[in-house]
Amino acid sequence: MILASTHEIKGRRIVKTLGLVKGNTVRARHIGQDIMAFLRNLVGGEVTNYTKRIAESREQALDRMVAEAESMGANAVVTIRFAQSSIAQGAAELLVWGTAVVVEDE
Repeated sequence: MILASTHEIKGRRIVKTLGLVKGNTVRARHIGQDIMAFLRNLVGGEVTNYTKRIAESREQALDRMVAEAESMGANAVVTIRFAQSSIAQGAAELLVWGTAVVVEDE
């Protein structure tokens, strides 16, 4: 599966547009990690637990989007975008979307 944030893929041509595909995940904070983040804020530096959690969320959302694209018969997704929003106190959604397409070599 080819994934691109651009509208086209160099060296390939889009032969069929299948439509919108998306993937999302909602993650809640963990009280223990919040305490560690608070302590990290006192001394400065990266909050590695949150960085890891966001990266895992991004990969899970991408995997879900790719699965949806594959089920439609796509071999690529173009114009991929990410968004994050707060769902509730301590929980956030990560959403990824794009256009599922079939591409061929030029």
